[in-house]
Amino acid sequence: MSSLRPMVPMDLLKFNECNLDHLTETYNIAFYLEYLTKWPQLCQVVEGREGRIQAYILGKVESSPFPCPISSIETPADIAKLTKRWPNYLPWHAHITCLTVAPSARRLGHATRLSEVLEQVGDREGCWFVDLFVRVENTAAIELYKKMGYSVYRRIIGYYNDDSDAFDMRKPLSRDKERKTVRKNGENVRVDPSEVW
Repeated sequence: MSSLRPMVPMDLLKFNECNLDHLTETYNIAFYLEYLTKWPQLCQVVEGREGRIQAYILGKVESSPFPCPISSIETPADIAKLTKRWPNYLPWHAHITCLTVAPSARRLGHATRLSEVLEQVGDREGCWFVDLFVRVENTAAIELYKKMGYSVYRRIIGYYNDDSDAFDMRKPLSRDKERKTVRKNGENVRVDPSEVW
């Protein structure tokens, strides 16, 4: 039996089993602490009966860092106008920065549970969608995200330090009733990392 709970700073000392996977990005302590202080409701862990961390998620809510040229984005039509002129502008959204499950705890539904928590917070915060970046070669994760309702929005060429590509995957939230924040055939839309913030 495992339990889902908010992440606490001491959990950072228990992540080793989760971060051993070569497809998992590992960050420095300051990075994790920044997320814990800014977005504590989006940092969750799954803890096993024996107290070991079996999975965790780091997330945030944000929009593009530059000012929105439209004073108020209220409708999908507003987003369509904005992204036509500024194709990389991101409206208010939730972002999964890191979601990882220890190899010994896979296929138990932990990734789905953690994602659902983040999606619920995104809905409460009025976000248009949830997005995440995943290595193109991480086919197991891509299939899992697709089963959870995510689709590929674009391919980021050479995104990772080892020059691997990433898929930017998105799932529309309840605010995006017309599904204007997702697209079909996103695998064929290629962008440079400089176009992604």
